[in-house]
Amino acid sequence: MTTYPADLDPELLKRLVESGGGSLTKKMGIEFVELGAARSVARMPVEGNTQVVGLLHGGAHVVLGESLGSLSSAIHAGPGRYAVGIEINATHSRSITEGWVTGTCTAISLGRTLATHEIVMTDESGRRLSTVRMTNMLLSRD
Repeated sequence: MTTYPADLDPELLKRLVESGGGSLTKKMGIEFVELGAARSVARMPVEGNTQVVGLLHGGAHVVLGESLGSLSSAIHAGPGRYAVGIEINATHSRSITEGWVTGTCTAISLGRTLATHEIVMTDESGRRLSTVRMTNMLLSRD
């Protein structure tokens, strides 16, 4: 069950519930645990998201990170605004072949026009697997 902030834009909440976070997140088995502008958490299975030698694909780390960073930025943007990614990078520190990965997204800067988050992926023992940093531009729907 996902925890949402009390002041979440009703339109964004409706889109999240109806889409399950989007088709790619559903394909990858990503489960949102907690969503907020300053902190969000999600988890993803290794199974089904590996590369040819059986390791979790580096791109899967980035998808988990971008999913969290984008949603956190959209929540921060608020009603009538939306977030678009303008920069993302990842550093992979450790590999994993089974189990679950948890992504914890923490705001670095929440401004009027930009939001930057750091997303740390860990294994079930709490060991850091990768670090993603993402910046989103916040735009008006008008």
